[in-house]
Amino acid sequence: MRVRVPLAFGSPLVEAVFLRRPSQLVIEAQLEDKSVRAHMADQGHLLELFYPGARLLLAPRNEIGRKTAFQVVGVYVGDELVSLDVQLPNRLVTAALSAGALPQFARYTKFSSEVMVKSHRFDFRLGEGLMTCLLEVKSVEQVVNGLAIFPDAPTERGRHQLEALTTLVQKGQRAAMLFIVQRSRACALVPNEETDPLFARTLRQAIAAGVEVYAHLCPLTPDGITLGEGLPVFGSINTVNAPYQPAHWV
Repeated sequence: MRVRVPLAFGSPLVEAVFLRRPSQLVIEAQLEDKSVRAHMADQGHLLELFYPGARLLLAPRNEIGRKTAFQVVGVYVGDELVSLDVQLPNRLVTAALSAGALPQFARYTKFSSEVMVKSHRFDFRLGEGLMTCLLEVKSVEQVVNGLAIFPDAPTERGRHQLEALTTLVQKGQRAAMLFIVQRSRACALVPNEETDPLFARTLRQAIAAGVEVYAHLCPLTPDGITLGEGLPVFGSINTVNAPYQPAHWV
């Protein structure tokens, strides 16, 4: 079943040219004959995506109190559109769960969002009563040599979530992490050992403990993002060429 959701909630998009990133949250771009400022929700470094002349997709925003007139929606790498909307994966997963398009979670007919378990917030709780699954969704934008890698900046929150999911699995709770690769081209997903070795180690420990880890390649066009094929997940880049042992299962 094909599941697709629009970019920027279906708002009209404009193309601009990247000029500079004066702060982590602000992009300056050339739009026709003027320079504009756009809010950047993705706080990752993303150095390989931003260079003078890079083509951007922006969504106009006119909410009261905003300091920028646009929101950064995506950037082109050659002819490949890469989403920079960190909330888009959750919207896509919500649509996929509603449509029953994720077979590993097909048994659950109901779900709730933004659930608290002790001091941790997770994106979804699937099911009701005792037979539930906690699901955390992560946005992936970086691809190096054909491998999607996460994170693109150290993520203490992501590491703590994995530790919490591991503890819950050890107590009998089903739990999963789903990586949404917001690009069109990648052959597998690996943790970014160089950027965040602690997260990489915690991910391997979580997989060994029984936390289910999945990844989906989700291609984009200006019209929207589509839930694509599943990708293999490897605990380390050093194991990519080894016989594949899946880190995701039903």
